[in-house]
Amino acid sequence: MHKLFSRVALTVLGLGMAIMPMNVASAKTTFITIGTGGITGVYYPTGGAIAKIINERFDQLQIKATAEATGASIFNINAVHSGDLDFGIAQADSQYLAYNGQGEWQGKPVKDLRAVFSLAPEMITFVVAEDSNIKKLEDVKGKVINIGNPGSGNRQNAIDIFNAMGINYEKDFKAESLKAADAPRMLQDGRIDGFFYTVGHPNGNIKEATAGMRKTRIVAIPEIKALFENFPYYSLDTIDMTAYPEATNAKDGKVTTVGMKATFITSANVPDEVVYNITKAIFENIEELRTLHPALANLTKEGMIQGLTAPLHPGAEKYYKEVGLIK
Repeated sequence: MHKLFSRVALTVLGLGMAIMPMNVASAKTTFITIGTGGITGVYYPTGGAIAKIINERFDQLQIKATAEATGASIFNINAVHSGDLDFGIAQADSQYLAYNGQGEWQGKPVKDLRAVFSLAPEMITFVVAEDSNIKKLEDVKGKVINIGNPGSGNRQNAIDIFNAMGINYEKDFKAESLKAADAPRMLQDGRIDGFFYTVGHPNGNIKEATAGMRKTRIVAIPEIKALFENFPYYSLDTIDMTAYPEATNAKDGKVTTVGMKATFITSANVPDEVVYNITKAIFENIEELRTLHPALANLTKEGMIQGLTAPLHPGAEKYYKEVGLIK
């Protein structure tokens, strides 16, 4: 019996020693989650592109990344703050409001929010049915307009615009709260007259909305003085209509609108080394990133440190100083 016990003990010990190096190796792996947005928007493939670059360099970084579909900006910021996500993509305006305790975060600033880098510019896009007779923002009165689901940045953008225009979104028209992915179908089905979507271009949702049987147009959003005075992150931009040839105003070439940057965010609680390694991997492989989605095609290293509205994470800051992007 004693000999049997000894043999079993030695066998177990041997197995333990064989397994131990695997456990030690796996302990070095850092697993991160990236919050994105709806699967038809730009955030989801952008998060996937970032995860792809990280995962392809696992041997070097020892980081495994997963991109998750989420409710977008506001959801991602809150999830990063709570620790449910490690990183996320959020509009620059949502980043600003969260850090400063305004808007959705009134009186509850998210002071552990940190910026890593910015991504493609996003534009507030107002798509309407031609038969709705909406030619300008003021024409929404009495109509049915989707301003976006709760927790999305585009909902807040639409509200900001209407407030600046003196239009009451709770009284002057019927405001729907659909997800961005559902809006084109609802527009084509005649259930809504138009919808707002803050997104990079070209975009699949906008293509779907403008290519249906019901004719549609993209309505210009002009310079609104009150909007720019109250919110420093907004700026004038244009939508290239060559991306949407079936829109009734495609011949206009470009449509004026308001935009801001999408940003890659994290928490101050995420280790500096992790953020440094991810930032370095993305910036050293920016050419690959540009090829992974049309909205990322014009990214530049200099542009990716602009439009950030929360403090830089120390890990990202360390990399930018090393390569001379900041002093």
